[in-house]
Amino acid sequence: MIANERMTVHGIELEVLRGGNGDPIVLLHGMRSLTSVSRFPSLLAGHGAVVAPSCPGFGGSPRPKDFDTIYDLIHLQRAMLDAVPGERITLVGFSFGGWLAAEVAAQGHSRLARLVLVDPVGIKISGPETPDILDVFNRSPAEVRRAAWHDPDRFAPDFDAMEDADIVRHARDWEALCLYAWHPYMYNPRLRYWLSRIAVPTLVVWGDSDGIVSPDYGCAFAGLNPNARFETIAACRHHPEVERPDELAALIGSFVRS
Repeated sequence: MIANERMTVHGIELEVLRGGNGDPIVLLHGMRSLTSVSRFPSLLAGHGAVVAPSCPGFGGSPRPKDFDTIYDLIHLQRAMLDAVPGERITLVGFSFGGWLAAEVAAQGHSRLARLVLVDPVGIKISGPETPDILDVFNRSPAEVRRAAWHDPDRFAPDFDAMEDADIVRHARDWEALCLYAWHPYMYNPRLRYWLSRIAVPTLVVWGDSDGIVSPDYGCAFAGLNPNARFETIAACRHHPEVERPDELAALIGSFVRS
């Protein structure tokens, strides 16, 4: 059972999902914040004590004044790990949250035991003229929808059917993502250099038809971490936690137990 709660980290109030028992599993959301109706946190709660915060500006978490950089988010997530009860933390990051998780792991944390990155952004692998990550802000909504979802008619958000509160939440998520990740677009120029510092076992998971960041990008990402292994999940694109939640939860659960 997943509950929607509030917690304060380093003086900053955060919306957080909690559920399950055992060693802590901290989830860092992607371009969209997680909600209590999302299936994936409940599935993963069968493998540990899930803690899933919404970053400031996303979901129901207010953003303090002048809190507006990736640097702010990385230090807040390190403080979050300090505040989570229990030992042997598994840190799981999706897309944008995968970038944050990789930054935290590269800096190291005494209780971090495992790292899972699901279709993360955060690095540049090609030359300056070659885009590695689809520009979700400047491409048409239809193109972004096709790139993000293997079966968009089944899984993509239907804005016409959404309640007003859900539309507001989506708008807050998009605004916050733009604030934190606009320039440079979705990556830290130095993170690639420091990924080799990640000292914990790492699982990098990719949707096999991801059109936001390709599986080749994923292979390169995993290859920069000497402790990483790379896995793909069939018939999904950028959001395995939505399109294939059972398979992803089983894969992460096996990794946590190993």
